[in-house]
Amino acid sequence: MADPVSSFDVSRREFLEGTGAVALAAVAAVPALGADELPSVPHTAIQVTINGVKQKIDVEDRWTMVEMLRDGLGLTGTKIGCDRGECGACTVLLDGKPVYSCSNLAVWADGRSIQTVEGLAKGDKLDPLQQAFIDHDAPQCGFCTAGQLMSAKALLNNNPHPTADEVRAAMTGNICRCSNYNRYVEAVMSVSGARA
Repeated sequence: MADPVSSFDVSRREFLEGTGAVALAAVAAVPALGADELPSVPHTAIQVTINGVKQKIDVEDRWTMVEMLRDGLGLTGTKIGCDRGECGACTVLLDGKPVYSCSNLAVWADGRSIQTVEGLAKGDKLDPLQQAFIDHDAPQCGFCTAGQLMSAKALLNNNPHPTADEVRAAMTGNICRCSNYNRYVEAVMSVSGARA
């Protein structure tokens, strides 16, 4: 009985070159589409209040909230860290509740209110929470800071005098790669008038 491997006398290089030629021929056989022939992406006009300002925005149905904020509106304070709802860098307040804007579609915000980190300061005057972050040297690299601020803001809006454990619990969804958690907790506690 013949050895099946030795009877198949093709080198790896010959095999790859042959499959490459077949793949190239297959691609060349597909006609190129002109710009007017490309399939259109569905759009929806939504009305949303962003940082206190009502806006009508035309969004692609596939856009996430963070894409609408950053790419559509230029609000780049909201960061994209993991793009899968794990790190919290993209946290914004949706109707006062902290959400990962990378995990929510923009169309879901229709008729709702979004607050981003840009909405905390009033002109040149920082929000007391922002000032506390600075005073307690909370931001290190700064990448997670916007998300940390928004989670802390949601907590303080609902509970002006939280305990240190409540602060930690409210901010567990925000990962700080610099591991500066104690300073974030101290900053939030200082705004509440308590000591960490």
